[in-house]
Amino acid sequence: MNLRITPAESAAVRDRLARLADGIPDLPADADLAPALPATGGVPGRWTNASGQAPAETGVVLYVHGGGFTGTEPRAERAFAYRLSQATGRPVFGVAYRLAPAHPYPAALQDVAAVHRSVIEQGVPAGRIVHVGESAGATLVLSALLALKAAGDTLPATAVVVSPLADLTLSSPSLTADRGRDTISKAALETACTQYLAGARPDAAPQSPLHGDLSGLPDLLVVAGGAEVLADDARRLAAAATAAGTPARLDLYEDLPHVFHLALLAGAPTAATDTFLRRLAQWTHERTA
Repeated sequence: MNLRITPAESAAVRDRLARLADGIPDLPADADLAPALPATGGVPGRWTNASGQAPAETGVVLYVHGGGFTGTEPRAERAFAYRLSQATGRPVFGVAYRLAPAHPYPAALQDVAAVHRSVIEQGVPAGRIVHVGESAGATLVLSALLALKAAGDTLPATAVVVSPLADLTLSSPSLTADRGRDTISKAALETACTQYLAGARPDAAPQSPLHGDLSGLPDLLVVAGGAEVLADDARRLAAAATAAGTPARLDLYEDLPHVFHLALLAGAPTAATDTFLRRLAQWTHERTA
């Protein structure tokens, strides 16, 4: 679905994204940062809970941050995890996966899969688990789902992938057609993919999800900005999943850049970020009820 965005709204989102460089506001006083489960498969990370609920009651969200496979911004990630917890009504675990180039493929996706397995081993039903990833984190969510499926593991109820890098061959037309309209570039993605793959093939799964068998995956909510260089990765992913029999919905926010949703961390919410959270909440609630 194409979501129309006015020029004023687009400008507001871009302004708030620029403001993130000035710092991330503190978490509200009601944020519960205590571990919601005793184990996470040996993978480090941070729990954030704004729901007042326990995993046994509502399940959990596994949040996989972006950063080109090489970077992390813990303050921003925890702030977004808090908003995710509010929207989904369940605790959120932000996976602090191993980073390239020190830990190239497949280390990061193995970490995501390990956390998922650990949550299930501790009694949380798979039907109440949600995976959420953005940018490179969306790639890792998709890769982990493919790896878990291949291993015969029980999959989560659903996954939400925002601004996904789905094809590591970097062959989508929007990578050049939308050059200059976005906050990232094909050149930056080339560097990130080289560091992450470290010689692994960019045209093979699970590292490059669009080259894998997308059948049998949980329902996918695919979100992207219409002005981002990865817009066609999102389009191609949703189409390929649907063709493989996996229900997938594409939410394309016209004229917005890469990871536009993070604008909700700076200043008052905009109409676009409010819509994003509302649609994410509705999607996850319908699939984990």
